[in-house]
Amino acid sequence: MSKKISIDPITRLEGHGRIDLFLNEEGGLENAYLVIPELRGFEKFCEGRPVEEMPRITQRICGVCPIAHHMAAAKAGDAVYHVEIPPAAKKIRELMYSAFFVSDHATHFYVLGGPDFVVGPDAPKAERNVLGVVRKVGREIGGQVMQALKDTHEITAIIGGRYIHPVSALVGGVSKPLTEEDRQAIIERAERAVEFAKFSIKLFNDIVLGNKAYVDMILSDIFAHQTYYMGLVDENNHVNFYDGKVRVVGPDGKELVKYSPDEYLDVVAEHIEPWTYLKFPYLKAVGWKGFVDGADSGVYRATPLSRLNAADGMATPLAQAEYERFYDTLGGKPVHATLATHWARLIEILYAAERTLELAQDPELTSPEVRTIPTETPDEGVGIVEAPRGTLTHHYITDEHGILQKVNLIVGTTNNYAAISMSLKKAAQGLIQPGKPVSDAILNKIEMAFRAYDPCFGCATHAAPGQIPLLVRIYNHDHELVQEIRRD
Repeated sequence: MSKKISIDPITRLEGHGRIDLFLNEEGGLENAYLVIPELRGFEKFCEGRPVEEMPRITQRICGVCPIAHHMAAAKAGDAVYHVEIPPAAKKIRELMYSAFFVSDHATHFYVLGGPDFVVGPDAPKAERNVLGVVRKVGREIGGQVMQALKDTHEITAIIGGRYIHPVSALVGGVSKPLTEEDRQAIIERAERAVEFAKFSIKLFNDIVLGNKAYVDMILSDIFAHQTYYMGLVDENNHVNFYDGKVRVVGPDGKELVKYSPDEYLDVVAEHIEPWTYLKFPYLKAVGWKGFVDGADSGVYRATPLSRLNAADGMATPLAQAEYERFYDTLGGKPVHATLATHWARLIEILYAAERTLELAQDPELTSPEVRTIPTETPDEGVGIVEAPRGTLTHHYITDEHGILQKVNLIVGTTNNYAAISMSLKKAAQGLIQPGKPVSDAILNKIEMAFRAYDPCFGCATHAAPGQIPLLVRIYNHDHELVQEIRRD
């Protein structure tokens, strides 16, 4: 008789999910599933709306990464109307987007993923949180984290009009130029962001890389997969979050394909399983071979680590130096260690901070030429940016009036769903031993396999496999289960 262990709900993520572990009679792992039990359906209820509303609508998908959807939607709208935005508008968009990356990655490292390293993977669950991090590193460092988040959110507010859900990116450009006063305020905050990024890498060096047990865990085989890697690159094959082409490299690091946004359907297809509301994207040239890795499997990853593996370098000097140290330390390219994604994320914080400062120092930001009014008949367009969690694709098809007829969204977490499922199973196989109790610490280390991906399931749930199941649990005032009603 097999035994089932459920981690429900899984913690420190956006959205809802559970991990179902099935043990065999000997007590070893038989199978593992990452089950996403919610259906949001954004693709469907966007139909019938004007395409120019999408930069405002789609960012409500997620409160963690609204600016990623804001930008992808704006770029897709540009493509639908066949409009080229002015140079100043492009720089303003990328400036806000770079600042957003700093705050988003910092939130994951210090609040969601970092507690497992800073506090410790075996620490009591009540301590594995941001408060435990502050207790471990001190209030002064906690204050630096809060200041960095405040600074980068203020940059969003200066450019976008709001701290969380900006309203600046429009089809054809942005809503307003920056004033010189705005630009100087952003420079001041960007300079602090660069220092914060350097500090965060030093903290990682001291606490994680300085701990042999952590390094051994990062490099252990139970947290490794040889997959394809995807990321947006500029004309020099350097990492870029806002614009460029999508590059895919194989497990050997060699380029498989590099494609423009409007070519994505030639490269990526989506597989559906009946036990989840997420889809499983895969590389069409290789094919869906199931939840396996290697060059013969179409499974790919789109994460901070993937972006570094898919690129030839970083476009800013401090991040490039850290990029080189990353690969020198971990044995060369590509790196397959899933937990090394945390270090890659910090390198991206440094790049994003440097890029924010670089863009803020450009006086063209104050140009009044920030929008090209569309004149072409709308039809179809694709917009791609790198969300913190991976490559984000918005594909819109409209009628001649710009009313959406079809919407397809492949979001960062969806790209990684197959790999996350594989990572959970492999970690569980390595950590759960027959005849030994499955402790909270073991379950937390299994969760670490998915936390490295910084998953955001709220915006990823688009598949509707048959009749929607229903589970209702009724509890009394003592939180005792009284009745369970289900429709599968």
